Amino acid sequence: MNILAIDTSNQVLGVAILKDGQILGEVITNLAKNHSVRLMPAINHLMEEVSMTPDQLDKIAVAKGPGSYTGVRIGLSTAKTMAWALEIPVVGVSSLETLAYQGRLFNGHVCSFFDARRGLVFSGVYQWENEEPRTVYEERNLLMEDLLKELIDAKKKVLFLSPDITIYKEMIKQYLGELAIIPEGPYQLANPSHLALAGMNHEADDTHTLTPNYLRLAEAEANWIKAQKEKKQNG
Repeated sequence: MNILAIDTSNQVLGVAILKDGQILGEVITNLAKNHSVRLMPAINHLMEEVSMTPDQLDKIAVAKGPGSYTGVRIGLSTAKTMAWALEIPVVGVSSLETLAYQGRLFNGHVCSFFDARRGLVFSGVYQWENEEPRTVYEERNLLMEDLLKELIDAKKKVLFLSPDITIYKEMIKQYLGELAIIPEGPYQLANPSHLALAGMNHEADDTHTLTPNYLRLAEAEANWIKAQKEKKQNG
């Protein structure tokens, strides 16, 4: 089975191709550049490098968030359009679960998170069992402080994975001390080949109804809803 993986859900742009579980190639960049301009050229370049044509693809795996609202939409719209045109399955995989694959050999809790500003994070906590991530705490948008308090109560070693690790590194150490394991920089970035591996174990989604997993409303939308509620109360 040939799987194309696409991840533009955060600053990292990742594209990978797996053939029968083996990686043929991948492209990864960690640059603050426009994913919409760079994604298709990256896919085309990778497919040329591995001597594969689109009609040879069997499935597309795409990171569906949480993360950057714009980035998530770019990846999903590209994956869904390609899947529809090629008449192949598409599967949406949590961006947090994809990142957790970096800790698949860790014997403890794996906490992957993305900064959501104002002290908030998008986070999921997993435990690897039988080569699959079991959810310990559901993916949520919550204060990092609250998350760390929960992890303290569990009294287990925790591997922290995040491209935003530097923002919370000192807080993590302050709360968990020796229970916190924080690996080097390269481990803090999601890998598109891991997204493809996860896609192998997920059932396909409906191409037309697959939607982003934002975990919270966009700020503009939340402000609009709040304004409408206040308008009704005052009206």
